[in-house]
Amino acid sequence: MNTMSYVLLAVSQEQVNVFLAFIGGMVVSGALIWAVRIGMVVRDREPEPPTPEEQPHLPDTGPVLEEREVREPEEMPHASQESERLMPYELHHAASKRCDDQHRKRWLPGSSGAFGSGGPGHV
Repeated sequence: MNTMSYVLLAVSQEQVNVFLAFIGGMVVSGALIWAVRIGMVVRDREPEPPTPEEQPHLPDTGPVLEEREVREPEEMPHASQESERLMPYELHHAASKRCDDQHRKRWLPGSSGAFGSGGPGHV
């Protein structure tokens, strides 16, 4: 018998489990330290962040304004005969059009609940 078998015979099973857990912890901590070092090397190779002068700036005229409008669905044109089909050039370019009434409809308290809120819906 060699020396290792004598050592294993001399220690109990619990001591072997603790020793193996310790070795496993050392392997995991070594892998974590290695991963952090690799990450540091990769980060050192990356270019520097841009300076404040290289950052984008607002135009001299100021921020671009946002346009809001109320849209309504565009009706699908119907073919003049049932056997006819519509050609792509006969369709509209957009699925919605600008609404004549540009007044935004607001939510009225008690008129409806959110989907799944358990509210009564339109009353």
